Amino acid sequence: MKKLLNTLYITRQESYLHKERETIVIKQGKDKLGQFPAISISNILCFGQVSVSPFLMGFCGEQGIGLAFYTEYGKFLARVQGKQTGNVLLRRAQYRWADDEVKSVSIARLMVAAKITNARSVLMREIRNHGENPALSDAVSRLAASLRRVEHAQSVSESMGIEGDAASTYFGVFNELLRGSGFTFGGRVRRPPADPVNALLSYVYTLITHECSSALQGVGLDPYVGFLHQDRPGRVSLALDLLEEFRSPWADRFVLTLINRKQIQANDFITEASGAVRLKDDARKTLLTVWQERKQVEIMHPYLEEKVAIGLLPHCQAMLLARHIRGDTEYYPPYLVK
Repeated sequence: MKKLLNTLYITRQESYLHKERETIVIKQGKDKLGQFPAISISNILCFGQVSVSPFLMGFCGEQGIGLAFYTEYGKFLARVQGKQTGNVLLRRAQYRWADDEVKSVSIARLMVAAKITNARSVLMREIRNHGENPALSDAVSRLAASLRRVEHAQSVSESMGIEGDAASTYFGVFNELLRGSGFTFGGRVRRPPADPVNALLSYVYTLITHECSSALQGVGLDPYVGFLHQDRPGRVSLALDLLEEFRSPWADRFVLTLINRKQIQANDFITEASGAVRLKDDARKTLLTVWQERKQVEIMHPYLEEKVAIGLLPHCQAMLLARHIRGDTEYYPPYLVK
């Protein structure tokens, strides 16, 4: 159980929530885990086997308290809401922002800047841990230049162009970060992934995209309408926007850990007739087991200045984004690693 941004995150399995006068009580069996004044809560997010009393559901609907349910692994299931909530107004504001180039670029710049900053941090961490590397040092300098450029981007397309250049720089030296035998990386190939490293990156990016989509739905935002990625039928554009902040510090470092600790081996992949490379079933199970363990690790959120489980980061950022779009905050603080 965690309270952040006036949001309750209920992750303890077999918890039960009910209303007691004007408070929300969380119990597990006979043990009381917590009790909060309802006036201080704006959202309740329930993960896994969490039960909520009908009276509390009705109370949340009346008071405009968001109540959303997810699987234990973060897949969005449902959102309970009453007649009067701000979600319609929030989504209308989101759609207006998406149609406004000035507002869109104000968020797009921040997301791209966060992506570049985080990618640069990953490379600098490698230099600190393993000594000076001319290729990495040059890439760090070039990413710093990209970061300065994106601060002055005047359009979404210009921001995307800078993001593309920065990604090319970053992935141009990604092979320097691999220490597992049998793995090489010649560049980012998306569809289909043509080598094991690309297969791992694509798979983990997909996992986080689903997490971001679920988080956005939970706070009432439309994951299909983004600011950086343009609308396309079936594409969760806003989830992909949010993903940019997590690519390097979460996804890429996770893939590097799997390879460098030899948790995934070169012989854990098969090449299909189409040329696509994918994980074998047993290796995928290994990856998902380590993935769920990684999501439970707590880190200090740089903006909230509280410890947060890694798996809750998309929910924190979705809430921060919703607050900004509603006009509650002047700026959207993207996720940055220190």
